[in-house]
Amino acid sequence: MTKMTAGRALAQVLIKWQVDHLYGIPADSINNTVEGFYDEREQLKYIQVRHEEVGALAASADAKYTGKIGVCFGSAGPGGVHLLNGLYEAKMDHVPVLAIVGQSATNIMNTSFFQEMNQDPIFADVAPFHRQATNAEQIPYLVDQAIRAAYANKSVSVVILPDDLSGQEIDFHGFETQAIAQKPANLLKPTQEAMQQVVQALEQAQRPLLWIGRGAKNARDLVVQVSEKLSLPVLSTVPATGIMPTDHPNFMGSKGRLGTKPGYEVASACDLILFVGTNYPFARFLPQNITFIQVNNNLADLGKQYDANVTVLADSAEFLQALLDTGYQREPSAFLKAAQQDKRNWDQWLLELSQDDAQGLRAEGVIQAIKDNSTNNAVYSLDVGNNTEWSIRQLPFDQQQSFTMSPWYGTMGFGLPGGMAAQLNYPNQQIWSISGDGGFAMVMPDLLTEVKYQLPVINVVLANNSFGYIEHEKIQNQQSMYGINLLGADWGAVAQGMGAHGFTVRNLAELKQAMHQINELQKQGSHLPIALDAHIQNIDPIDTSFIPVNEDLFDQPTIDQYRTRYDLPADSQPSLQTLIKQFS
Repeated sequence: MTKMTAGRALAQVLIKWQVDHLYGIPADSINNTVEGFYDEREQLKYIQVRHEEVGALAASADAKYTGKIGVCFGSAGPGGVHLLNGLYEAKMDHVPVLAIVGQSATNIMNTSFFQEMNQDPIFADVAPFHRQATNAEQIPYLVDQAIRAAYANKSVSVVILPDDLSGQEIDFHGFETQAIAQKPANLLKPTQEAMQQVVQALEQAQRPLLWIGRGAKNARDLVVQVSEKLSLPVLSTVPATGIMPTDHPNFMGSKGRLGTKPGYEVASACDLILFVGTNYPFARFLPQNITFIQVNNNLADLGKQYDANVTVLADSAEFLQALLDTGYQREPSAFLKAAQQDKRNWDQWLLELSQDDAQGLRAEGVIQAIKDNSTNNAVYSLDVGNNTEWSIRQLPFDQQQSFTMSPWYGTMGFGLPGGMAAQLNYPNQQIWSISGDGGFAMVMPDLLTEVKYQLPVINVVLANNSFGYIEHEKIQNQQSMYGINLLGADWGAVAQGMGAHGFTVRNLAELKQAMHQINELQKQGSHLPIALDAHIQNIDPIDTSFIPVNEDLFDQPTIDQYRTRYDLPADSQPSLQTLIKQFS
């Protein structure tokens, strides 16, 4: 046995689980625990954030990027409560996060002392595993069990530690039980009967579509092969963007408000959807007159969002390989050729928008500049809002690029913490965070954290002085713009005042010059973060959740109104239905 404080034993348990950094802010109710982190500082790096919410969001981003558990901590009362937003983000996106929360010392608990709260009920909803230690010897055991539970549940675990317990000496020699982060893969294979049903349904379809989710994340090559061999246009859910290379002619993007014109149109025109590896919540709004094949490795997700005609309980990669093994294939149809042309038209339209700054800088121009200056293994962290729409539509995911976002919880302020986490996990790669001015302002003080730890994240702010995503909802509902306008700031100058590199741009020429300087800073090996404040026009981005341009379905006034609103010309952006007729 070895004598050490319970706080140091806790740190050693984290190290055994390959945790190399954690986020938080010290306080009197957690200082003894933090001392344990100090004792193991050579292997466990403490990242001092300026707000616990940012630490929890970054821990969630850690788990999304790497698959390994993210760890954060906060004090009793306000520190722990500040963690909740990031913990709910992790819960909603099903990633493992451990939160260590301080508590008043045992001798003053239950005496209505300063900041003393009954904290366990606070975390009961967000964390399947939530426990408070009652003696020092329990602490390393509780933390070990909490980590195992977080991996098993793909969710949050919370351990509450009265501060005096963490400072007590205990006998600890570590645990012999192996730290297994993931259960061994038990890949579900589709049955022969299920594959026969799938092929039969595909044979009967005239306009089939492949729709993939994150369950297919390790099956990029198989997705491409199936798409090409079966001549299928491909849609992805937004979080699954990049599984199919975004420059592939068969990839149509996504459907919905964060989607594309070709994505909406192929989903509306198809007569069969092959749904692989997703529990896409908006599937319930798809047309009911189509054949729906759902492939998922979670029995509970089958039929949850849409009453499927054919269900296949299988791992996505195993299913896609089995589909290839059937030998079934299709020749390119007019539907596929029209979809490919629709994609080319759409990409060209976005490019033209990006080159227009006659009335001021457009968001498309900023995203195009990011695309043009990104490395092949760049990592992007996307905030929530209009910036997400522009990013998903234009960023390149055709090499080894990757990204993360807050898709289910949808919390503003995710961009900067996600970028911070990415740089810690991938120190030798180019990292971008992309935010609106609303989301950036929520977490902007933690630019100081990036300065302190020399994290050269490129933080792009699309500043339009408005909650733009919410503004669109108000426009749709014919409501006033009350509460939408934001007071602007020169975020480039603010960044410089915080010790970072800062640039402020208002047109394409200034943007080009700023990108040149950013590239030079990176070539020189600068370790300081960068803030690029791009003042853009406050233009409502095209709403692709509903695109009424099909002449067979909509009257001309409705079509004209939509095209005029979003400057979508009929000659360069014909409807998919028109294109199908041309290729038939």
